[in-house]
Amino acid sequence: MSEQNKYILGEDRIPREWYNIAADLPAPPPPVLHPATGAPIGPDDLAPLFPMALIGQEVSTERHIEIPDPVRDIYRMWRPTPLHRARGLEKALGTTARIFYKNEGVSPAGSHKPNTAVAQAFYNKQAGVTKLSTETGAGQWGSSLAFAGALFGLEVKVYMVRVSYQQKPYRRALMETYGAKCVASPSTETDSGRAVLAAHPDSPGSLGIAISEAVEVAAKNADTKYALGSVLNHVLLHQTVIGIEAIEQMEQADAYPDVVIGCAGGGSNFAGIAFPFIGKKLRDKTDVRVIAVEPAACPTLTRGAYAFDFGDTAHLTPMVKMHTLGSEFIPPGFHAGGLRYHGMSPLVSHCKELGLIEARAYHQNPCFEAGVLFARTEGIVPAPESNHAVRAAIDEALKAREEGASPTILFNLSGHGHFDMQAYTDYFAGKLEDLDYDPKALEDSLAHLPKVAAE
Repeated sequence: MSEQNKYILGEDRIPREWYNIAADLPAPPPPVLHPATGAPIGPDDLAPLFPMALIGQEVSTERHIEIPDPVRDIYRMWRPTPLHRARGLEKALGTTARIFYKNEGVSPAGSHKPNTAVAQAFYNKQAGVTKLSTETGAGQWGSSLAFAGALFGLEVKVYMVRVSYQQKPYRRALMETYGAKCVASPSTETDSGRAVLAAHPDSPGSLGIAISEAVEVAAKNADTKYALGSVLNHVLLHQTVIGIEAIEQMEQADAYPDVVIGCAGGGSNFAGIAFPFIGKKLRDKTDVRVIAVEPAACPTLTRGAYAFDFGDTAHLTPMVKMHTLGSEFIPPGFHAGGLRYHGMSPLVSHCKELGLIEARAYHQNPCFEAGVLFARTEGIVPAPESNHAVRAAIDEALKAREEGASPTILFNLSGHGHFDMQAYTDYFAGKLEDLDYDPKALEDSLAHLPKVAAE
């Protein structure tokens, strides 16, 4: 291998800075409000939950934030992640489009989540924290924080949404292998969990409930901080290594995307691939369509209200303006557990309001159909969440075939599905239901959105 190719393909290409889209947005996002007073929060209000370094990143408007060397050193385990052209998929579709995908499933935990888990663990360790509490839906985030906690010697407790806890036992086993403790949520360990179980003993759980439990544990224990796997600004910031690498890799492939696609639940992997391209569009006027793809059973961007809401069910977290289905909303138990959050990242929501992104929603059967086709043509079995992005990429390619167009499509393959094979088994057996949310439950949830003067 030549010296030139060594550096093009190797660790020298790992980004040295994260990209902060707040520096380039044409209008700033709305403020974050205190859950009790409704007034804009300050750094001290967040100090019980997060170390000051992460709080600083949360409110920063600097375009670039340096990645600490210890974090980059760990990134070397899997970064830069590969960018592939999906030639097998293109051939199967008979499309004139070029399809590329960024494969984040090559990380030790099997998804994009370690990009922020390692960073958060580093900053907490630096601040003298010894324990972290968190929630997880499908288990991708929980296993990633467990992995990062092992590297930095931190105790990790994960509250896993009960329906996913039951559906994905091997994801639980992975967390335990890394040394974390995994608890089904709602649990009897917290006031928040006990309150839900008292009202709904058979509750399948939700990310909002699991967040309440994890936040409560951090707020009540001085030696424990809270870590979140999506939604917040600093989490999305850490994920931009995906898009930063992709821009350079696309240039090496002598291509630039006309369309960028990512699945969206809380918004982290979507922002990771999309924000650097949106920033480039805003600065350099390079045109690109950006599509966020969500489940039809939990359609925050396509059906939710853009309003101030709590990030959790017990209303312990600050209020943020986002696309939301209401903090009381509990989605049905479809397999893409990582996309079952009632709200969307405030920054992603703000980009939607500014017209910088599009959104679409799919049921799970057409997404698994797309995932199976991708596996049979590209060899990688996608996670149920990632199947949403695959579905949208295929639909864009089929549209191009019909129109005789030749766009370049880039999507983020946010994780592999090796721990989700029961979902594929159910799909092949015809047992997957295309579940819809309860319109009455959504109406009731939205009716209880907080009344906020800042709106």
